[in-house]
Parts: sequence; C-alpha cells; structure tokens
Amino acid sequence: MAGTFQPQYRTPKELEALQLEGLTWTIQHAYHGSDFYRRRFDAAGVKPENIRSLDDLRRLPFVTAQDLQEGYPFPLRAVPFDRIVRIHASSGTTGKRKVMAYTNKDIDDWANMFARCYELAGLNALDRVQICVGYGVWTAGVGFQNGCERFGAMALPVGPGNTEMHLQFLEDFQPTVICSTASMALLLAEEAEKAGISGKLNVRKVIMGAERSSDAMRAKIRALFHAEHVFDIPGLTEVYGPGTGLDCVHHTGIHYFPDYYILEILDPKTLEPVKEGEVGEMVYTTLKKEGAPLVRYRSRDLTRLIPGPCACGSILPRHESISGRSDDMFIIRGVNIYPSHIEEILARHHGIGSEYQIVLERHDDGKDYMTVKVERAPDSGMDGDATITKSIATDMRKSLLVSGAIEIVGYGELPRTGRKSQRLFDKRG
Repeated sequence: MAGTFQPQYRTPKELEALQLEGLTWTIQHAYHGSDFYRRRFDAAGVKPENIRSLDDLRRLPFVTAQDLQEGYPFPLRAVPFDRIVRIHASSGTTGKRKVMAYTNKDIDDWANMFARCYELAGLNALDRVQICVGYGVWTAGVGFQNGCERFGAMALPVGPGNTEMHLQFLEDFQPTVICSTASMALLLAEEAEKAGISGKLNVRKVIMGAERSSDAMRAKIRALFHAEHVFDIPGLTEVYGPGTGLDCVHHTGIHYFPDYYILEILDPKTLEPVKEGEVGEMVYTTLKKEGAPLVRYRSRDLTRLIPGPCACGSILPRHESISGRSDDMFIIRGVNIYPSHIEEILARHHGIGSEYQIVLERHDDGKDYMTVKVERAPDSGMDGDATITKSIATDMRKSLLVSGAIEIVGYGELPRTGRKSQRLFDKRG
C-alpha cells in the first residue's frame, strides 16, 4: 500500500536494520538520560554497548505499570524539563496515574503514526471526522485530532458526552467518519435511529478504540449508521496514545508499526516468546521516543501475531484485535476465565443484543456464583427467553467447565456510555 505516511522500509532486512538502529539509540538515550533506566540496566548487568543485535533485546529488564506509578509524577523521563512540551496520563482510576512526558518530536511522530492510521482506513482530504472521545490529559481526543490535521482531513472536535450536540453535528455538518469508543458509537447510532435522522446521515466509516467490541456490536453499529467499515484502533498512553495500528479495509487484523516500536508477544507467566500463532502479552520497546522511552514495557494486553501478507498489499505486519488483558482474568470455582471467553460464547447465539455484563457474587454458602446479563435483540419479545437462556448456559458449561446463570434483559436496559463500558462486576469482596 502506497501513501504519504506509510513506512519507508521495503524488505525484512531493511526493517531489521532500522529496528537495530532505533534500539541501540533508545538504550543509549534511556541509559544516559533516565536515572530509572540507568539503575535498572546496571542492576541487570547491561550497558548500552552490550546491545549489538536485536536478539540482545532479551537481555534487557522489563518495565511495568507499577514502575510508572512508583516513579510518579515523571516516570521514565529521559530528557531535561526544558525539552518537555506536554504530558498525558492514563485513564486509570486506581492508584496514581501513569504520566508520560512528550517532546516536540514525540508529538510530531505520534501525529505521523495517527495519520498513517487514517491512510490505512482509506480516508482522503474531503473526509470530515467527528471526534467523540475525551480531551485533556487523556491521549484520545488530541491524538485523533492531531492525526486528522496532519493527514489533512477536516476535524470536528466535539469530545465525549452531550449527545444532543453530537446528533446536531452529525446532521448539520455531515461527517463521513466517527472516531469514538465502541460504547459511544453504539449510543450515537441508537440515538440517531430514535431521533429519526439515521437516513439523513453520511457516516461511511467508524474508527473505534479504548475498549474491546464484539462482532455483534460492530455489526449493529455498522447497520444503524449504514456505514461501509468499522475499524479497530489500538493504543495506550505509554506508547504515545491511540494510533499504534489499525485494521485496513480487509479487516483481517491490526496492521502495527514496527518502524516505531518493537512488539514482542510473550507468555505472561514465563515471559518467554510464545509459539507462532499463540496468544501472549504485548510487550513494547519504542524506537524513537524521547521524553519517556519504553524498554520491554509489559502492557498486559493479549493478542497473537498473524503470519503472512495482507490482501491490501501493505508491508506492515499484523496482530489480532486485543482479546483481553492478562490482569483481567478472574477465577470462579477454580476455573480461570477472561471476559473475552464469555463474549465468544455469546457471539455464537442468535436472538440477543451486543451488550452484556458479568456479575460475580459470593453467597452465604461460601460458594462463588456467576450471572451473565444479556440484552434481547432489538424488537424481540420475551417468548424465546427460556430457549436462549438454556442454550447459552449449556454452551458456557461445556466451553468453560463452570456453570453460570443467564439473565435476559430488554434491549437498551444495560447502560450506554460515552466512555468505556464496564463488563465485569466482581462483588465477592
């Protein structure tokens, strides 16, 4: 795939040379600019001159979210304060936020990465992009906007919330692209239908990030907006922000950017590389980041690499959409379960909507119980509830080897939000 913002390398050998150059620069920069990295590398017995090949990456110690929280307010800082032009922080609500510092070059690189995402999605300069995510210390809003402006399309920076304004902008300004969380996209699509304006809109593409979305949810959003494509955009504050990759119009995996970071897929327990095609934790090492470089940062996000070329012709490699987090796992009656396992089971059944919740409780008998709340499909009655409930419960018991109650609720009864939806409610104390 050709384009202004696509990578300059053309062969695996060229990429390897580019990554090695970026890795050696990053280790030198981190060691000499960051007290944290210098102490960590010295403790591991590794000096910058020891990094001579990409294989030497495995000699380097890991960085975790806890390291960032303990280093608050300027963890990993590797440049003098007079070079820092911005900070962003994670959207986490527990403990101290993970704050990252940015130089002018970091902001510039991030805008180019994000512009590449818009290019992969097939946008052009005549597109109008309604940005429906948060601004402020969160990386989302400004990331989507800077990338849009760098790409050259029209940005409509509405932000989250204020559904009435969003609907007015959708009708009056006729945006062709919506950028939001999956929850916000569903909310806007449903509200536009309720308001009777769906047929008047011009939304052709939806770019969604910040939370996992099911096939059913994406199909619902696409149908309500009459959109051509729904794209998945990953990203995390620690690696600039959203825009670290995007699925192309073929939707066969996320194209990620190995000219900006090295992505390792490791077993969360052994921290060794998984076999090809197996799911593991995404571990990032940045190659150009100045303000707060990352060296083997454990993201806790889970995915697998997709081998082979994409039909779009891009040289960029691919990974699957993020399936969950290694720290999202919950244990019930001795069984390890990820929310994505529940989602996969629900996707196999008809007559239900895209929204669900998992509720864990501990009763007076000392045992743990799981209830999965699922919405009925739109315009569905209660007649089929018993059959659907039995079918899902049987599938869950066979697939997960643990029983759970299935509760069918009316369409639209589970909360919609402009931010990330909470799926898991663990009330066991």
